[in-house]
Amino acid sequence: MNVSLIAIDLAKNTFQVCGVNRQGKEVLNRPISRKKLTALIAQYPGIPIAMEACSGSNYWGRTFQKNGHEVLLIPPPHVKPFVKGNKNDRNDAFAISEAARRPKMRVVAPRSLEQTDMILLHRIRERRVHARTALLNQMRGLLSEYGIVLPAGIATLRNALPLLLEDAENGLTVAARRYLQELLDEWRDLDDRIHADKHSIRALARESPAACRLMDVRGVGDMIATAALAKLGRGDQFKNGRQFSACLGLVPREHSSGGVQKLGGISKRGDDYLRRMLIQGAWAVIRYAEGRQDRLSRWALQVKERRGKHKAVIAVANKLARIIWALVRHETAYCPA
Repeated sequence: MNVSLIAIDLAKNTFQVCGVNRQGKEVLNRPISRKKLTALIAQYPGIPIAMEACSGSNYWGRTFQKNGHEVLLIPPPHVKPFVKGNKNDRNDAFAISEAARRPKMRVVAPRSLEQTDMILLHRIRERRVHARTALLNQMRGLLSEYGIVLPAGIATLRNALPLLLEDAENGLTVAARRYLQELLDEWRDLDDRIHADKHSIRALARESPAACRLMDVRGVGDMIATAALAKLGRGDQFKNGRQFSACLGLVPREHSSGGVQKLGGISKRGDDYLRRMLIQGAWAVIRYAEGRQDRLSRWALQVKERRGKHKAVIAVANKLARIIWALVRHETAYCPA
């Protein structure tokens, strides 16, 4: 069969494989089990393979790359417009092939094992931080049922809770004290695990020469450096730094028509985790820019004076994203002068 492109709709055990020719006509579209997928793809050496960027796509992408295939990972929102008719596996697989054949379609390469290790640790830490926040909110809600309302802040709750458990006259019952003590122990366990995750990320950053170069930039620490490397890889999937910052949603959203350009706030597309971290790093740059003579600090103060601190923070975050891309893509050291 004259197959020029293979599209795979990934699943847990049964995948849908669609092959099209150069004219985009479907010549193969059938389900196949997980165990037989590699053998089937081996029958089409050198044929490009397109998949949605989803769970498992990086593993299969690395597997196919080892066998000499070009792998195209497409964001799922870019595939959905090409689904015709009812939603089923056959139509989904053909839609992936249609999307992959578009000349301006944005595709990414599979993550390497090093990138996967970095992002794995970040995802685990992020989940634990969310779990801790949910736990603290629950503890405050339960305390309010007994008429105990504490000021905002994690430090306030951490200092007040042991005293509340020891105070015999605050209205807490024996059962409430027991359950709150269990929640306090769970909180301490989460704190220990989050602290250990932070040390592990710091160790990863120190072992990576690229991360060490990134940490020379003001506002970029071990957390941002490792998260950026997990996202970028070698950085060759982006033409320039603006494309990388746009991928993170740090550029203005646009709603233009009839020759009238209308720009709004940032688009907030893409990786919201890395975007939030870059904004936190930008706040650090703004906060300590007074009195510094490096070019980034002077520029940040000028933007702050013209547009206000909030817009200046977004501008600095955008600048940091572009600097990070340049350092990673060209493998150069940062020169702050």
